[in-house]
Order: sequence, then C-alpha cells, then structure tokens
Amino acid sequence: MSAHDLACVRGHRTLFEHIHFTLTAGEWMYLRGSNGAGKTSMLRQLAGLAHPAAGSVRWNDEDIREAGDAYREALLFLGHHSALKEDLTPLENLCLAAALDGHALDEATALVALRRFGLKGREELPVKFLSQGQRRRVLLSRLLTRKASLWILDEPLAALDTRAVDLLGEVLADHVGRGGIAILTSHQTIPLPGGRELMLEGVA
Repeated sequence: MSAHDLACVRGHRTLFEHIHFTLTAGEWMYLRGSNGAGKTSMLRQLAGLAHPAAGSVRWNDEDIREAGDAYREALLFLGHHSALKEDLTPLENLCLAAALDGHALDEATALVALRRFGLKGREELPVKFLSQGQRRRVLLSRLLTRKASLWILDEPLAALDTRAVDLLGEVLADHVGRGGIAILTSHQTIPLPGGRELMLEGVA
C-alpha cells in the first residue's frame, strides 16, 4: 500500500500534511506522535473510513476509493475503541464480526483463536463481565480468524499484560513473515523488530 501527499485538517488546524510512504509485502510501520498529532485520523484515512484533506491512499496502485470491495477484503482495521457487543460472549462476538465481514467462521476455529489469546474458560462469558485487557484480547483474536493481508491497528497493546503483548508480537511477526503488511500505533514498545517509523509532529 502507499500514501501520497496525505493531509488532515480539523477545523482550522492542520494535523499533518505532505505524508508519503510505501509499504510492500512483509513490511510493517510504527506510526508515532504525541496525543492530538493525528495518528488515529491517519489510520482512519488509510482504512478508507475518512477522506484526506489532500492526497490519496493506494492499494495495488489503485486509489482505495476506486478499489472498493477488493480493498475491504484485504483490510483488517481494529480501532482503539472498536466495539464489542457486551451482552454477547467472546465466541459470539467473533462469529458476528466474521458474518458482518461476509466470511464464514466455524466455532472450532473461533475457539482456537480465543484460547490462543488467553481466554480459555471465558469463551461463553458475556463480554460485559470481562476486564479491559480481556476485551482487548477478544478484539485481537480477529487477527487469527480474519484472513487479511493488511492490518491497521490503533493502540493494539492498550490494556494488555506482558504475556499478551509478547503473544501479539508473535502474531504480528507471523503475519509479516508470511508477506502481510501491518501499520500500528502504540504508546508502548512494540515487540517486533525491523519496522519502519513515521513520526507525526503537527504543522499548525
């Protein structure tokens, strides 16, 4: 994927501008910046959920607005505040997310993903009874059930303990090692070597 002269304006404030980068298969990027620098806004632009004030995002040399379903099929976006249905169980949430994406997900595969992320024994417990860290693990389980070549993750390490952080590092390494692309933000050290770094510093 690539970004070309991206800019973001909020009200009378320019959060960032003239952002360019290209990521190819097997590469990942760490998006950094202070609070309010526009990290989440950029991720939303890259995911096609917000229109840039200037510039474009391309996938396979095609503007993502033109790529349409092909881009959505290739993308898995997990926002910092991605919602879970609190009255549903982790298992039901995973299956619902897959159905909304238009993908079949069998219960056995979903259970394996949840258990890998340390949720064994909580698969059938309503999400409203889970801690913030456990809820984050439910969301991250989608990385194992949704086959996507591009992962865009906003603060995926939030509320995770050390063991879960290390596990996420393993999952990211496997994704990148198989030719996937990942873009993520974090206020913590990301347990994955070799990433590129893009710093947003604000311009106005």
